[in-house]
Amino acid sequence: MRVRGASRRDRLSEVFLSEQLSPDELIGDWRDYLRSHESAPASDADELEDRLRNVMAALSRAGLTPDEAFLVAVRRLGAVDEATRRFLQAPADQSSRKGSPVRPGAGKAVLVRRADLFAVIGLAAGAGLSVKLPALFGIPMSDANEAFYLRNAALFALPWVFAYFGWQRGLTRRCWIAAGMGFAAVALVLNGYPLDTSGQTFVLAVLHSLMVCWALVAVAHTGGMWRSAGRRMHFVRFSGELFIQYVLIALGGGVLTALSLFAFQAIGIDAELLAQQWLLPCGAAGAVVVAAWLVDAKQSVVGNMAPVLTRVFTPLFAAMLVAFLVTMLTTGRTVGADREVLIGFDLLLVVVLGLVLFAVSARNPQGGPSLFDGLQLTLVVAALIVDLLALAAISSRIGEFGFSANKLAALGENLILLANLSGTAWLLAGFLRGNRPFRDLERWQTAFLPVYSGWALVVVAAFPPFFAFG
Repeated sequence: MRVRGASRRDRLSEVFLSEQLSPDELIGDWRDYLRSHESAPASDADELEDRLRNVMAALSRAGLTPDEAFLVAVRRLGAVDEATRRFLQAPADQSSRKGSPVRPGAGKAVLVRRADLFAVIGLAAGAGLSVKLPALFGIPMSDANEAFYLRNAALFALPWVFAYFGWQRGLTRRCWIAAGMGFAAVALVLNGYPLDTSGQTFVLAVLHSLMVCWALVAVAHTGGMWRSAGRRMHFVRFSGELFIQYVLIALGGGVLTALSLFAFQAIGIDAELLAQQWLLPCGAAGAVVVAAWLVDAKQSVVGNMAPVLTRVFTPLFAAMLVAFLVTMLTTGRTVGADREVLIGFDLLLVVVLGLVLFAVSARNPQGGPSLFDGLQLTLVVAALIVDLLALAAISSRIGEFGFSANKLAALGENLILLANLSGTAWLLAGFLRGNRPFRDLERWQTAFLPVYSGWALVVVAAFPPFFAFG
């Protein structure tokens, strides 16, 4: 007997133990729900169904039964598609077939699966390290070898993007072999032809090799069904969104590089060569894989960009701050007290606070602790230590030169940041231990917004007359 209004995930046992609906029937139930509850065109539903079936096929090859493959695939799709998420959560009697099952807990959207995350990290690292691979064969990155790296630019990143989609779409061995031969042929042509680097054909070959390699990526993106007009059009849209994502990640990477150089320079260490030889080229290649993953996950370029970039840059900034602190500890160097240094550290702390705020605003308050929350705690604790170092430098400068408008403003801002970061670290630690709800952290962050506004008002209204308008 069916309980009216029961959610689909509560119907798992009943459906598969009694009704035994086939995967095609279940997909039809899902399509009927989208047709009756969504105003999206049928072509979008076709693309979603293609994706659903691709994931189901890959899961079936991995050993899951057809019904299990459907359950897992529809849960993944629900994590990135709002209509499917509503389908998972809706009462079972609201669809035409009345009984679409979902594994218990499937209504909770999970934006990043651990397997996907590890795969993307590994592939992005592979793309980054491939840029350094020629150095092992006597071709280091230098002005003399600039032409070599230009002609092989597409081969450093795009095979790894192909590997991501090939893994996600469950490509056949035949597609893998054909694509491998295609990339190898491009490499042989670019490096085997005696191209004159000052001639027109060199530039044409480099530019068009990007197009050839991108066509191979299209084969993987379409799941090997590159003849489908609908899938090709979807790949065109994907390409445009990827460009936007990559530009935004590159801008964030530029900020990360600049702040990293500043932080190490503040303790007398020149990290410019490290940035030029490793951070920028490896990051540029790895970012292509990350951007492809983000676009494929159907993140909204307009509405969800800030929280998406937060998830990308939180671990990067955490790693940078930890590396900076470890370097300080091992070298015995201290933070300088110059005004530019103090301004730079305040900017760094503001960026960290922005990452925390965006992460809090985008998070599901009912969700449990995750790996990302642990990364956030690492970032906050590292930023807290940096803030204490900055406060020590400000105090030293005030003791040596006395108060000024800049030093007093910096002192106030750093004290507010100290209070905010301290409370954030305490509440995040409590949440990770299961002692505090995530709502406490939300309330803490929103409570500090008027504090920052109030201090800004003081600086604007009171500082000029207090310092004789000087």
